[in-house]
Amino acid sequence: MSVPFLEAVRKIARKRILYLPHALDAMNSPTELITADEVRQAIVHGQIIEEYPEDVRGRSCLILGTGNRKRPIHVVCSPKEEFLAVITVYVPDEQRWESDWKRERSEISGG
Repeated sequence: MSVPFLEAVRKIARKRILYLPHALDAMNSPTELITADEVRQAIVHGQIIEEYPEDVRGRSCLILGTGNRKRPIHVVCSPKEEFLAVITVYVPDEQRWESDWKRERSEISGG
C-alpha cells in the first residue's frame, strides 16, 4: 500500500476530520458505539489495507486500526484539501473478515 498516501491522510487528519452522515450513523449504532477518539487512533496508528483510487468521492482508502478495548476498527476515508472526509466507520464482522481483519473471507460456496 502507498506509504505517501497514508502520510497524506494522517497529515490532513491533524488539520480537520469531517464525519459524513453515514459514518456518524455507524458510529452511533447501538451495537457499535465507536468514538471519535477511536477513529482518530485508527487513522494515526492504523494501516491502509485497501485503496480505492477511482472512488467517485475522490481517492479513498480503508484503514485498519484498533479502538478502545483493543477491538478492530475499519475507517473508510478520503483526504480533501482542507479536511479528511470519514465516509464510514465500523467494527469488522468476524463472519465476513479473516482473523487478521485485513482480508474479506472468500465465499464458502462456489456460487
